[in-house]
Amino acid sequence: MTRLTVHREGPGRSAVADTALSHALLRSVDAREAPESLRLYRPRDAMAFSLLDRTRPGFGRAVECARLAGFEPILRLAGGRAAVFERHALAFAWTVPARNPRAGIRARFEVLASLVARALCSLGVDARVGEVTGEYCPGEFSVNARGAVKLMGVGQRVLRSAAHVGGVVVVQGAPRIAAALEGVYAALGFPLDGSRTGAAGDEVPGIDADAVADALLAQIEQFRSVEIGAVPSSIRAQARRLEPLHTPAGSDLRPAP
Repeated sequence: MTRLTVHREGPGRSAVADTALSHALLRSVDAREAPESLRLYRPRDAMAFSLLDRTRPGFGRAVECARLAGFEPILRLAGGRAAVFERHALAFAWTVPARNPRAGIRARFEVLASLVARALCSLGVDARVGEVTGEYCPGEFSVNARGAVKLMGVGQRVLRSAAHVGGVVVVQGAPRIAAALEGVYAALGFPLDGSRTGAAGDEVPGIDADAVADALLAQIEQFRSVEIGAVPSSIRAQARRLEPLHTPAGSDLRPAP
């Protein structure tokens, strides 16, 4: 079996720092300076905006709504619409080398969504892959519970020779997340039904982020050899230099030349 390096971490210094670290891993894999890796971490409270969100007339109001709700506004690495990273959630960043990363976008979505759904099912959640009408950051490869509430959102970012698949599994705090999203989406002018925001811990009481991470790794280990390791200091240094790209003002997230 091919080896997958897994970085399992607690919260970083800030939500911006967390996102910049995933960005640095993507650039390092793209440059063939690091192997394929999966980063599993506990995020800081953050509202992750996309480049699409930045083009909306109400973006400034949306950023302020996020701050008032207690979520640090950041610019996400992947595409989509605004999504919440909450302190009790499990965030993931899968970085993959690829000769033609655009050709594999759908396949990577399918694999990741299937793994998360199976992991949640192993914990007793009726988890399914698919969009729920009215969900935040809607997508075909969301993972939901019972076909009723969204539990996981996922997005991608590709460079010349690598891809990043990142997102978050909501484990607790669905009402707080829904309230924050309702204000942000109203400011951006996007539709949203807050009642479609769920949490794995509401489906099966007692589930926490560590349990979801363990279950996800158990699914991965069925076909990959997993090696737990720390992110190299050189990549962490690069991440610090990338942090300005993930603040809401003055950033464009264009790939490095």
